[in-house]
Amino acid sequence: MRQIVSGLVLLIAIIAIPPAVFAADVANGEKLAKRWCAACHVVAADQKSGNTQAAPFSATAKLPDFDAAKLALYLLTPHPKMPDMALSRSEAADLAAFIVHQGR
Repeated sequence: MRQIVSGLVLLIAIIAIPPAVFAADVANGEKLAKRWCAACHVVAADQKSGNTQAAPFSATAKLPDFDAAKLALYLLTPHPKMPDMALSRSEAADLAAFIVHQGR
């Protein structure tokens, strides 16, 4: 039952988020990444280092199962090792789009 509920929530999110991801603002995503993420992740090629516990954005974007819509959904929920960024849906999409851009 738990898997069904999780699957339905994910399906709804995937249906709801993709238009925002495709219309996302990469430049705003970069600003958000530098503000919230750069202390732990390497967020850009010109950044010297991040935390060894957190993957660089360029590596994250190249994962075989990487999906910007799933990432945007993930960013909307608090996680113990990440700050509570309280992102809006459009900001989460912007940040996900920036991460996609880092994989290119």
